[in-house]
Amino acid sequence: MTAAPVLALLTLCCGAVVANAQAAATPAQPTQWHWAEIRGHRMYYAVRGSGPTLLLLHGGGDSGEHSFEQQLDVFSQQHRIIAPDQVGQGRTPDVAGPLSYSSMEQDTATLLKALKLKRVDMVGFSDGGILALMLAVREPGLVRRLVISGVNVSPEGLTAESLQGLRESQSAKPKTVAEKLAKLWLTSPTESELSLDMLSKIERPVLVISGDRDAITLEHTLQIFQALPQAELCVLPGTDHLTFSGRPEWLNPIIGAFLDRPEKISEVAH
Repeated sequence: MTAAPVLALLTLCCGAVVANAQAAATPAQPTQWHWAEIRGHRMYYAVRGSGPTLLLLHGGGDSGEHSFEQQLDVFSQQHRIIAPDQVGQGRTPDVAGPLSYSSMEQDTATLLKALKLKRVDMVGFSDGGILALMLAVREPGLVRRLVISGVNVSPEGLTAESLQGLRESQSAKPKTVAEKLAKLWLTSPTESELSLDMLSKIERPVLVISGDRDAITLEHTLQIFQALPQAELCVLPGTDHLTFSGRPEWLNPIIGAFLDRPEKISEVAH
């Protein structure tokens, strides 16, 4: 290893230590819960901190507060975090019918517009990353920068083991949220919701994250990275799908540096 990579690694490690020490030294800010009437149903969302808005989009079957429990204290020091719970997940009640990414994307866009927000940074885990990409495609004015982890643009991006597990867990008539999610993951995103061609039209910086043992194949993650015009890639060694909870000491400083980087003129123009 040459001196340059060693220096970069030391800088990253030192940054992680400093960030963690600062977060530990600063008392955690309380989370405030709100709800909004969104497209005929209540949607709950957590708010914490102050500063530029940072939208946290949780993984499937989880909540914003839990998916990012290792990030909330750190990023709320310099950002106003908004973490919505999607339908049937976290504090937001379920509604009749199947779950779909299109519906969740519309709910999220409607919430942001109700809060009069534009050009916000978004961090999405798994299903939340899918929603972040869909928002960048359908509502580019709402998006400044994206951080996504464990994302697929079609079910074929899942590993063979993940697909097999989903097939075995299918219900003929999904009723519970868990059954609806299993159906969603096996059949979506659809081509009309997300595709590599759609990604090629996203003119926003995107940090693409994956564990090298992720539930999404590395080949699929590379396809996503290569399709995005302004993407950066971060593959975490010895890491599975749970990147945010499993590797916060690595990810938090990397994400912070990505979000805090000065904007280029081309970014502001969009």
